[in-house]
Amino acid sequence: MQQFPEHLLSGYRNFMSGRYNDERDRYRTLAEAGQNPHTLVVACCDSRAAPETIFDCGPGELFVVRNVANMVPPYEPDGQYHATSAAIEFAVQALKIPNIVIMGHGRCGGIKAALDPDMEPLSPGDFIGKWMGLVRPAADQIQSNDLMTASERQTALERVSIRNSISNLRTFPYVRALEEQGKVLLHGAWFDISTGELWIMDAKTGDFGRPSDRSAAPLEDSEPAA
Repeated sequence: MQQFPEHLLSGYRNFMSGRYNDERDRYRTLAEAGQNPHTLVVACCDSRAAPETIFDCGPGELFVVRNVANMVPPYEPDGQYHATSAAIEFAVQALKIPNIVIMGHGRCGGIKAALDPDMEPLSPGDFIGKWMGLVRPAADQIQSNDLMTASERQTALERVSIRNSISNLRTFPYVRALEEQGKVLLHGAWFDISTGELWIMDAKTGDFGRPSDRSAAPLEDSEPAA
């Protein structure tokens, strides 16, 4: 019989004796009453950028969708399989979550792949290549900018991708309608893995700034290299 990873079992035992034991009543309430998260976070699969850890949230607070490069595709009711769109539909329509955060991060592997014209498919299906096609037009423009370094180009596309996903969110009729009614708010954020800094997108200008200094110059002019 194949052995389950021991480090996961050890972590589970620590969880049961620690956090679960401390929050036992909360877990029971969530089990009986159901979930009522305050925020939907679309985040990257990257193991270094877990929203629950970054925002120090407990059980039931966040509804998290993770995919390669934290992207939202446009609304396409074509009868195909759309995991991210299905999660958004459930979060907005069923759970009535009022906040949606697209959270990118520095050194994103998916974004790096989108900027590499010589990247070979990892498998015959090239699922990552097709998925990153969502930002291909922006990637081509940024990649052609010889005045930027490789790290600056990656940082730029990580931010542009966040704005692109927010635009795609507005192609969902119910998201657009609820935003216009003030019942849903769309947010962008970027996390620097190396420094722990969180940058927040200004909803009006699209510029990124640190929460402690929202009046700072636009991110592209002032941020550290990713």
